[in-house]
Amino acid sequence: MREPVFLDTVGLLALWDRSDQWHPAARSAFSRLSAERVELYTTSLVLLECANAAARRPYRGVVAALWREMTEAGRVVEPSREEIAQAWQAYERMPSGGPGVVDLLSFRAMERLRLRRAFTNDRHFRTAGFEVLF
Repeated sequence: MREPVFLDTVGLLALWDRSDQWHPAARSAFSRLSAERVELYTTSLVLLECANAAARRPYRGVVAALWREMTEAGRVVEPSREEIAQAWQAYERMPSGGPGVVDLLSFRAMERLRLRRAFTNDRHFRTAGFEVLF
């Protein structure tokens, strides 16, 4: 089994939304992860972002199923109050165009779990030193 991977909002939405410009790349990357039986992790905040984005989309049920599956497997990271406060402080200091609070908390979760790879193509992950998978 290969190194575990962090699931980001950008990657998940690209995977589920066939009209997304990154859908083919996301689908290909996710197929490789599935074939390799890679362990997947995310945060509750990423899943909330996905749920909000999918509220009026036909893949709404897929988001809920992922939340249930990952929660039951113990692979949903919950940020601490301290991590949330630190992310807001970092967010406030960053210039326009920098990562959002959810990304900053995703970076912290990845560091906590010692993950280096993210299922995304979000440049903020790359800038933060993580490997993006498409």
